[in-house]
Amino acid sequence: MRWLVGWSSIAASFGTAGAVGGSDEGRTMHPVGSQLLWGDPDPLWAVGDWRPDEIRTVRVDTAEGAPTARLAVLGCCGATDEQLRVGLLAARGGALRHLTAWTGSYTAVVQIGRRITVAGDLAGARPVFYTPWAGGTAYATAALPLADLIEAQLDIGHLAALLACPETPEALRDGTPYEGVKRIPPGHALILREGSREITGYEAVASLAVAAPEVDPVTAVEGVRDALVEAVRARLLAPRHAPETLPPDPGPVPGMGPAERRAARGAPVPGIGSDLSGGSASATLALLAAGLPGLPGTILGHGTGAGERLLAVTFNDLTTRAHEDELERARLIAANPRLHHVVVAAGEEALPYAALENGPLTDEPAPSLVLVERHRRRLSAGSADHFVGDGARQVLDAHPARLADLLIDRRRRHLVRPVAALAKAEGPSAHSLFVPLTVYRAARRLARTSYRTGLEAAADRLPDANRLSPDLGTPADASLAALAWSRPGPAARWLTGEALAEVSVRLQEAAIRPTSVQRPGEARARASLARHAAGHRILEQAAEIRSQRLHAPFLDNQVVRAARALPESLRVQPGARAAILRRVLAGAGIHELPPGWGAPSQATSTAVTRTGLRASLPELIALFDAPLLADAGLVEARVVRKALRAASEGEPLPLDGLADLASTELWLRRLVSRRGTCWTGTAAPRQRAVAGGVAPARRSLQG
Repeated sequence: MRWLVGWSSIAASFGTAGAVGGSDEGRTMHPVGSQLLWGDPDPLWAVGDWRPDEIRTVRVDTAEGAPTARLAVLGCCGATDEQLRVGLLAARGGALRHLTAWTGSYTAVVQIGRRITVAGDLAGARPVFYTPWAGGTAYATAALPLADLIEAQLDIGHLAALLACPETPEALRDGTPYEGVKRIPPGHALILREGSREITGYEAVASLAVAAPEVDPVTAVEGVRDALVEAVRARLLAPRHAPETLPPDPGPVPGMGPAERRAARGAPVPGIGSDLSGGSASATLALLAAGLPGLPGTILGHGTGAGERLLAVTFNDLTTRAHEDELERARLIAANPRLHHVVVAAGEEALPYAALENGPLTDEPAPSLVLVERHRRRLSAGSADHFVGDGARQVLDAHPARLADLLIDRRRRHLVRPVAALAKAEGPSAHSLFVPLTVYRAARRLARTSYRTGLEAAADRLPDANRLSPDLGTPADASLAALAWSRPGPAARWLTGEALAEVSVRLQEAAIRPTSVQRPGEARARASLARHAAGHRILEQAAEIRSQRLHAPFLDNQVVRAARALPESLRVQPGARAAILRRVLAGAGIHELPPGWGAPSQATSTAVTRTGLRASLPELIALFDAPLLADAGLVEARVVRKALRAASEGEPLPLDGLADLASTELWLRRLVSRRGTCWTGTAAPRQRAVAGGVAPARRSLQG
């Protein structure tokens, strides 16, 4: 895991770099495996296997007696040294948006005298956490180190909210699974000044009353194209490094080539690669990377021996034959002479829920924890810099609640095609005849419901979520459930009444707090993106392969900004995402795409998940024989075991809700069994975070 950590203290004098307390005490503390970027009185460290080109610092010479001005940028940033210098000068005057406008995905930290500014990203894939400490504030890009620093206990209320309402920021608030450790919202920056702290937004948000002027659709799509091309180019032009140290080569193995032997040693192929599942998002990135001039592919003489070709990886799940069309589309795309296609074949060992006992401790739980083995097998065949299409659906697609925004703007005619598509998806039935009217009424009701009324209604309904779960079996049902200011998550139906009541109180408190109310569709879409970006970040931690970097350009600030300029009337049309990406590729000179490109593959994912559930049912039943979630008062073990058996037998239960429960239980067990802390030195904490387990947190929930 790679992270950035520092603090702003009110102490006036310190000892050596990283010293804590007065200099006469001689006490020191620093993160394990860290490198110091700048020292006292407000030190900053980079922790983990950062590449040299991923850490850039700039300092501006100032007049004698003027405050120090310096900038640290960690991650993939396409800015030149001069652009970084200009951004630092702008930040001296208080302009924060400059720090977030460069190409790529990165974290920026600015120090002007004793004032420190840490900017988060728009999606939430690069979050910033903070906690009061030593009279000042400690901050980091990971929550666990801060939890260790203050020896935090587990926040069961936050875990309950994460399971009950994962896409409702009002329920999650600014919390984390650790008491006392807070998260700044996406699109905000943390400003620290000698003990005081301020959280400020740097991005304009459309209000409920005034709609932002709509951009011409052609111009908006061109903006998305330019942003994606620049995001891909930033990764291609970045210096690339072969893995520094590798485990011993196992030697010749029948059926294994050079790439397979490197994968067996846990090292990715040097160079640039991409997922090529046949889906529109990953295929767009692969084709853009292969089409740009330069050296997009593997380093000569390494890996596949493909020279300058880009390594395209397709995952072939041998346990199901439901996605043969997707594989065929991938093969047709890979006919591009600048692509070298690799098909990763995997059987039951790569199903969801396989090898649950393996995996590192991540910052927080996420559904991807039950898919780690599957992802690791795919990524181990990839390149050292590997493109993935994560986030495209949330960034480009229209959340169903955007239909209410169209009604607020009196643009009813734009609802005709999306509601007709939902009726068509229902199939020929008597029920489908009423779908358009039902969806329109739900959208109109949301458009007329105030933020406070909507949250209060959601709080009133939440305690019954474990008894009155909505039917989400069809696209129309899912869209109707999404037409609300807040809705329960898929795991809510298995939570205890006690846990749901705790989250209901959170919603009621949020309803009466003053807030800058957004439009319902815009607010729900941003919350969905933040939830997905957080899950992608946990996936990076859980499936991390040393020396490999996953690149998700759709989550970059510049791409998110460009996508937000897309008109809602364009977004809500059926097949909008695939159509937008077709135009992006056409603008880059790529016109020939295989038949069926961009077709959804959710049915395949559901079939594979159910197969994995059946194969791992004994292990899952054992996992919930005496679960920590039950000790914390969040679930009843017998209820979850019954649901697991029913789902494995084919009963139409929300499989993503069961994944939420299983991943949270796994995460709790890894956290409680953990040894050691993230800090070392004479002043380091004596205990790890949540050393006391979940029992104290359960008493807090009951209280």
